Amino acid sequence: MSAGTDLKVDASLFDPTAPLTASGNLRRRDGVDRLIRYGATVAAAIGVAMLVLVIYAVVSKGASVISLGFFVHNPVGLVGGGIAPFLVGTLEVVAIAAVIAVPVGVLTGLYLTEFAGPSSRTGNALKLGLDLMQGLPTIVVGLFVYGLIVVGLQGGKQSGIAASVALAIVILPLMARSAQEVLLLVPGTLREASDALGVSRWRSVLTVILPAATGGIVTGAILAIARAAGETAPILLTDSVFSSNSVSLNPFHGIATIPLYILTIADQAIPEAFAHAWGAAFVLLVMILFANVLARVILARSRAKMGGS
Repeated sequence: MSAGTDLKVDASLFDPTAPLTASGNLRRRDGVDRLIRYGATVAAAIGVAMLVLVIYAVVSKGASVISLGFFVHNPVGLVGGGIAPFLVGTLEVVAIAAVIAVPVGVLTGLYLTEFAGPSSRTGNALKLGLDLMQGLPTIVVGLFVYGLIVVGLQGGKQSGIAASVALAIVILPLMARSAQEVLLLVPGTLREASDALGVSRWRSVLTVILPAATGGIVTGAILAIARAAGETAPILLTDSVFSSNSVSLNPFHGIATIPLYILTIADQAIPEAFAHAWGAAFVLLVMILFANVLARVILARSRAKMGGS
C-alpha cells in the first residue's frame, strides 16, 4: 500500500503534461542564442552597408562619363576617348582563362565525386591541393606564372595568354569545388537506376549525372569567372606591357585590360583622368553584377526544373 502511494506521488511530481519551466541553464542558452543572432544580424547589416557605399561611390563618380563612345572609342591620352581596347581585352583574357579552367574543373569535380572513393589517397590529396589553391594569394599566382611562362617560355615577354593562364589558376579551384558540390546534390536514385540498367559508369556520368547537374555547374562557372574578371595582381605581373591605341586580339602579345587601366589612371596625378577610372570601374562592376544575376537566374531555373521533374 505504501509502495503504491509512493508511486502515485512520484507520478504526480513528474507529470509529463505539466508546463516546462526554464532553468538557469536554459536561460543562459537562450541569452547566448539571442546574442549570436543579433551579432550575426549586425555583421550582415554592416557588410550590406559597405557594399552599398562602394556601389554608390562607383556609380556617382563614374556614371558621368558613360556613353556609347566610352565603349567603342580608343583612349586619347589619359583624359579622353574610351575604353574599347581595355573592354575587349578583358573579355578576351577572361574567355581564354575560362576555356582552360572550366573543363579541367568539371573533370576534377567528376573524378572526386564519381570515381574517387572516400578513402582514396589521390582524392584526398587533390582536395587538399584545391583548398590550398583556393586560399593562395593571387599575387603569388601571378609570380608563379611570370617565372614559368613570361620568363621561362617567352623570354621575358608579357602576353595575354600568360595572364589567361594566371586567371585560369584562380578559376580552377573554385570551379572544381563548385562542380563537386553540385554533383553531390544529384539524387543517388539516378545513379542506382543507371547501375540497375547495366549502364557503364562513364556513360552514366555523361548521360545521366552531368545533365542533371548542368544548371549548377554553369552557375558555378559564371561565379568563378566573375571572381577572376576583376583580378589585378596576376595581370600586373604577366600582361602589363601593351598598346592601348587599338584593339588587340592576339593573345601572344600584350592585351589591355580594365583592371590595369584603372590602376594606371590611379597612379597618375591627373584629377581629370579620375573620372575615366571611375567609369571603367563602373563598367567592370556592372559586368560582375550581370554575371552574378545571370548565375542566380540559371540556378533558379535549374532548381525549378529538377523540382518539376
